[in-house]
Amino acid sequence: MRRRHFLQTLPCGSLLFASKGAIWDGFSLKGATREVNSDDHEKRREELSRLLGDLPPRHRKIESRTVSTTKKDGYVLQKLVLDLNGIEPVPAYFVAPKLASGKIPAVLYNHWHGGMYHLGKDQLLWEDPNSHLPSYAEVFTSLGYCALCIDHWAFGERSTHEEMDLFKEMLWKGQILWGMMVYDSLRALDYLVNRPEVDPGHIGTVGMSMGSTMAWWLAALDERIKVCVDICCLTDFQALLETQGLKGHGIYYFVPSLLKHFTASQINALIAPRPHLGLAGNRDPLTPPSGLDRIDREMRMVYAGLGAPDHWKLLRYDVGHEETPEMRSEIIAFLRKFLG
Repeated sequence: MRRRHFLQTLPCGSLLFASKGAIWDGFSLKGATREVNSDDHEKRREELSRLLGDLPPRHRKIESRTVSTTKKDGYVLQKLVLDLNGIEPVPAYFVAPKLASGKIPAVLYNHWHGGMYHLGKDQLLWEDPNSHLPSYAEVFTSLGYCALCIDHWAFGERSTHEEMDLFKEMLWKGQILWGMMVYDSLRALDYLVNRPEVDPGHIGTVGMSMGSTMAWWLAALDERIKVCVDICCLTDFQALLETQGLKGHGIYYFVPSLLKHFTASQINALIAPRPHLGLAGNRDPLTPPSGLDRIDREMRMVYAGLGAPDHWKLLRYDVGHEETPEMRSEIIAFLRKFLG
């Protein structure tokens, strides 16, 4: 049985824009065998960050409160309330293996969209009754990892405001909904690396659909992410435009002027040479096959040029917008190999 997360008629996945050009400034496809200057990476990260609108202070103090602690089969679940942005509380789940000792690897899990505004962080615990796939809380803790998942704006316990209303209000204030989501994820990472259980040198991020794009944006923006796994939303923006696929993506993810500065490949190139696994369905309208071809071709050149060809892997399946047992097996193997 395959796990199906979304109805085709619901807004899901991620939406950005497209442009053409080199992988990044100072590192063109023709020069893919050159050594990359780390200063170029930082300049491009700063440029990407500036596109995210007016954000709260990056290093404001994070407050946390434990609401409850529950023992599950094989792991312990904490429900938290975090003050990440100074605007509204951010409910979260943290899970850790029951028998964990010392500092262990951790995963920042990013929930999907799918119009399932009521779920949010609960997707970390979610099991499809029609699927044989366990929850990611079970998967991560069985691998010896802990994990954190937050409710994003308009989701879970933060679904008191509708997505469209938030987008419009923030736009008036000089903010961008996706920028505020990315900000909360970066602050969640700040919180995670300072947990006493967490080995800050072994942090990964995993996500499906909207969470997929959050995973590669986070890894591109923050080198503390050592391993990136994205499921069903490694979208090439130009291909999305060419196939008239914008209607399949939620309003939250429109980033003004992004096309003037970045392609999807240029964002993902900022992750290199850190390990990055992408998984996609060839029948998924949110990730047109021509775009997957382009990203795979360009990332192969980037990773080969950095001497780490085995750190990039894009796997494609004859399915739509869904995670399959085959995908799950590849994800577990990749995490075991690169996260520890």
